[in-house]
Amino acid sequence: MEKIIDKLVNKIKETNNPTVIGLDPRYEMIPNCIKEKYSQDLEGISKAIIEFNKKLIDETCDIIPAVKVQIAFYEMYGIEGLKAFKETCNYAKSKNMLVIADAKRGDIGSTAEGYSKAFLGRTKIGDKEIPIFDVDFLTVNAYFGIDCVKPFIEDCKKYGKGIFILVKTSNPSSGELQDLKTKDGDEIYTEMVKLVEKWGEELRGEYGYSSISAVVGATYPKQLKQIREIAPHTFFLIPGYGAQGGKAEDIALGFDSNGLGGIVNNSRGLMCAYKSDLWKDKFSEEDFAKATREEAIRMRDELNKGIKS
Repeated sequence: MEKIIDKLVNKIKETNNPTVIGLDPRYEMIPNCIKEKYSQDLEGISKAIIEFNKKLIDETCDIIPAVKVQIAFYEMYGIEGLKAFKETCNYAKSKNMLVIADAKRGDIGSTAEGYSKAFLGRTKIGDKEIPIFDVDFLTVNAYFGIDCVKPFIEDCKKYGKGIFILVKTSNPSSGELQDLKTKDGDEIYTEMVKLVEKWGEELRGEYGYSSISAVVGATYPKQLKQIREIAPHTFFLIPGYGAQGGKAEDIALGFDSNGLGGIVNNSRGLMCAYKSDLWKDKFSEEDFAKATREEAIRMRDELNKGIKS
């Protein structure tokens, strides 16, 4: 079975683009030209989200290798929102994009097994085992240690899936815990990535990277460089580009000498490109997806220039 991390790296190489588009749609972000088609109840909101997402996927599936779907922006609309989450994931996969579910699951024992079955594995219904959300990767909070991570790793092995474990996040207060020093003088985040590197040993692919991967923010370039040196076999999901302040030259510190090793998330900057100062005078609201495509191309070129320089 081809390892999912190899599929991701090959897709990045095929598109020459280490970008993942984050589909995190709040209702107010959706253009009026879509919202006016549907009722303003939960079912109508779900339909508007699905149409918005599908148009973005259609316009970018040939140039962006993956989508990251943050489940919180769907759960907030209840069962109808979860329907939109599942349909979005399925549609992206039908367009040959890899799907990262950003759910940051983390617990132990049967609870961890349940989370893993929902996103990566199979759920037993009668005498059958069926996939539920069936995404390619899932974000995981491993604060519980191996008791938390083991069920996810087992399903990654069994079903050819992957996980991104939180190591050094991009938010301003991440250092309150992640930067604390251990008794040996190392930061919590360095201890976490050492564990990720160890946990992923059995799932390394042809490029040397493991399907057991890490979330490392672009907003802390010094730490990004440090973590890359500590964990040469760990692939990075890199949030924090654009609106949070991460720059291409900072992000380059997380990549290897071959220009591989990470994929960079952009959510608002791509979804709402039609509202940005750069594109708002060039694209109408109805052409929002075309603006997203142009911004994706601009981002791709900027990242590649920084990574390969």
